Amino acid sequence: MKVSPDYYDEIFHFKGEWDMPSLCGLKIRIIKNKTYIIVTELYQDNPGTSVTYAGEKLARQICEQKRLKLEDCVYVECTPDTNSKLSFYDEEYFIVDFSADLQHRYRQLSTDEIKQIFEHKVINRIEE
Repeated sequence: MKVSPDYYDEIFHFKGEWDMPSLCGLKIRIIKNKTYIIVTELYQDNPGTSVTYAGEKLARQICEQKRLKLEDCVYVECTPDTNSKLSFYDEEYFIVDFSADLQHRYRQLSTDEIKQIFEHKVINRIEE
């Protein structure tokens, strides 16, 4: 099951659980002085930890590499549409609040919220 490159601007390499080499799709958008970090699950193309299980560790690695402050960012996890008959492979986006308890950590974005995020231009990438 291949994830369309429309979901990401770059493949981001990160250390997952037990420092396992892992991959995710990454988009960064700036909207009204707020930075949105959108990570996309790559399924079989990711040899390691999923974005959901990597969570805050992944967010911190992205911020460190891109010279961002996590507290100034909105972290979004994307489950991309893979044209599967299985409903858990449908497209979904969730804002993740790492300061919230587990019950309130994830908030699913509406279609309108998703459109607003993707209407904005890509920020200049900061090279390693």
